[in-house]
Amino acid sequence: MDERANFFVGWGTLALINAGLAQGKGRSGLVWCLLSLLLGPIATLLIVVLGRVGRDGD
Repeated sequence: MDERANFFVGWGTLALINAGLAQGKGRSGLVWCLLSLLLGPIATLLIVVLGRVGRDGD
């Protein structure tokens, strides 16, 4: 595999990881997966910094 292929595999893996992180915080995994494909590590930072989406009273 050449370097470009490795880059795209890593970028796609990051998007899937971000989708899981987002779902763990009560956010849409699909939306964050798509955002991660565009923003990459910046999306990861946003997921970590943004708070959990919870029920009223949490």
